[in-house]
Amino acid sequence: MTVQNMDKTVSRKQRLQEKQRRQLAVVDTVDKAEIKVRKAETELAVAVAEAVQVFGDEQSASEGLDMPVETIRHFLGMAEKDAADTAKVADQDGGKEAESSDGA
Repeated sequence: MTVQNMDKTVSRKQRLQEKQRRQLAVVDTVDKAEIKVRKAETELAVAVAEAVQVFGDEQSASEGLDMPVETIRHFLGMAEKDAADTAKVADQDGGKEAESSDGA
């Protein structure tokens, strides 16, 4: 009797471990896909910002890209935020480089 119970326990444990392994694999896949989506959105935002410059204004870019003005503005906001974040990181890195070069 005890052997049967141990077999069932091991079997349940193995099933649980396999389920957890699959869940973790799916979470990892989703995380990686989200990173790709964010990167693609950032690239699209930069492209839309460039389109607005080339077309001259949001309305013309909207017509040229066949994209609603609200969407154009959304991506412009993303591009501005990305540029600000990049500038902030560059400023922080510049400060660290200046500190390390002063100490040399």
